[in-house]
Amino acid sequence: MIKNSRIISTPIGEMLAVTNGRALIYLDFIDDILEIENSDHFILLKLEKELRDYFSKKLQTFTIPLSLTGTEFQKGVWNTLLKIPYGSTISYAKEAKLSGNPKASRAVANANGKNPISILIPCHRVISSDGSIGGYSGGGVWRKEFLLSLERAEK
Repeated sequence: MIKNSRIISTPIGEMLAVTNGRALIYLDFIDDILEIENSDHFILLKLEKELRDYFSKKLQTFTIPLSLTGTEFQKGVWNTLLKIPYGSTISYAKEAKLSGNPKASRAVANANGKNPISILIPCHRVISSDGSIGGYSGGGVWRKEFLLSLERAEK
């Protein structure tokens, strides 16, 4: 059983959230039913409220503390994602340039695919250079399209 975890319902599916007690360490969509005991840890309860407010278009900036586990390259890419404004998109090429690796578009896209904290680390805001949606390891392109549409509606 995963300790300090909670399943959070959203309009686009169930998400599993996990905290280490000090920060959020994992948030992603789950399509399989998991048997867990939902923790009432304050970080998870605050996350649930912030996600509800995000999907209700009442919140654009999350305040949940994050703890990232990955390579230095991955963490750099994920920190670049945190700088993409709500309702905006950038290309993988631009993300690579912003993260200090202008020739590493594929490596940057691969790091995006390993993002352990969906929505809060907004890899859904990265699209292909030709304007197409691109991929989304956070549970399918349809979820990425939903999130982009939700954020654009605010502008």
